Amino acid sequence: MLFLGVIREAEAEAEGWSIAGVSCAHVLIQAGWNVVVLEKSRKPLKGSPTGAGLSLDPLSQEFIGSWTGRPELLHDITCPLPIDLNQAIDNEKTRKALARDENFNHRAAHWATLHNHLFSALSPEIFLWGHLFLSFSVSNDKQSVKIKARVLDTGEATEVDGDLLIAADGCLSLIRNHLLPNVKPRYSSYCAWRGVFDFSGIEDSETIKNIREAHPELGKCLYLDLAPGNHTVLYEIPNKKLNWIWYLNQPEPDLQDNSVTAKVSDDMIQKMYQDAEKIWHPALVQLMRETKEPFLNAIYDCDPLERIVWDNVVLVGDAAHLTTPHNSRSTNMSILDAAVLGRCLEKWGWENLTAALEEYQSIRLPVASKQVLHARRVGRIKQGLTLPDCEPFNPNTATPEECKMLLQRSVPFFGHNPLLGSSDLLLAGER
Repeated sequence: MLFLGVIREAEAEAEGWSIAGVSCAHVLIQAGWNVVVLEKSRKPLKGSPTGAGLSLDPLSQEFIGSWTGRPELLHDITCPLPIDLNQAIDNEKTRKALARDENFNHRAAHWATLHNHLFSALSPEIFLWGHLFLSFSVSNDKQSVKIKARVLDTGEATEVDGDLLIAADGCLSLIRNHLLPNVKPRYSSYCAWRGVFDFSGIEDSETIKNIREAHPELGKCLYLDLAPGNHTVLYEIPNKKLNWIWYLNQPEPDLQDNSVTAKVSDDMIQKMYQDAEKIWHPALVQLMRETKEPFLNAIYDCDPLERIVWDNVVLVGDAAHLTTPHNSRSTNMSILDAAVLGRCLEKWGWENLTAALEEYQSIRLPVASKQVLHARRVGRIKQGLTLPDCEPFNPNTATPEECKMLLQRSVPFFGHNPLLGSSDLLLAGER
């Protein structure tokens, strides 16, 4: 049995999709499959500064610990996030709490560190580095799949045959586009300025003192500040770093090179600082100003797919359910995809691959679809955009009932994700 995983080169804007690939490698190996992973990148991502922060729910933490056999190490490379706090900020830069959850029970990580943690627990021999995916084909009897790729170092074409193709090739998935050419990412009407501020060696600086004074629960709190038509996210990640995001409404940027990040000039960055000063607390603006290489991330999602399995080809991660990032679900959904797929393959065995993939689809498709649509709605609410059933949200006049939707806990299936089918349903709750 051979598993083929197609994983694109890691990029900062694509939270979590490559984690879907290495997660799938773990579960298939545990299920007794031989694994080959095709990777566009020419070398491992160890030590890569790419990516930003993410939060892991308790179930994802549990699965990662079981795959690597090092749950204590996962604890060491993450920070606690027990609090989810949404606040309104007015024209005077005064804040008031809108919604607070003190049982959030997530942990914060840096994308590159988490990817390396999962990658390092795999045998390096399973990776085919520097292989650019070109195409795939399924055999006439639907029993095998062939990948065509180009070896980047030599330019030669190569082929790899296997029993199963798992497409973990991200939000702009080439395999999804081949299977569903009419499905395109949908621009959300807003972008996000993002950055990671490294404060190692300057822990006592005025910048850090001011940001901690303004956000006294940093290190255990997911802060979301909302102003009309804007919101920010701020939280601490390991190794003395602060992850920040500012979502702002704007026309779709001109993107190039098959990317969801826009090239930014010094003038664009300076304008971002000036606009931020009009809305956000001075401590946060100073943090933005001192962050190296902030970048602009266009926010997309896809309408829920009607299927994520075709014969022996299966979509996972952002290829299967591209989502806006407002419910901390992208990475967690990718990890759960892998976990459910692995359990289905173990349950049915390789000789019943069709049944295993059908069960995977029946479990993950309805859950992911509801979570994608919920994240879309929450994003529009937080950005003050129109919705058919309610007036645009204003954080400074919102009622407590309106603010309930802001919490991560409002996401469908929060804390009780189905892991197996109805005949032997297993539900995972909060730990």
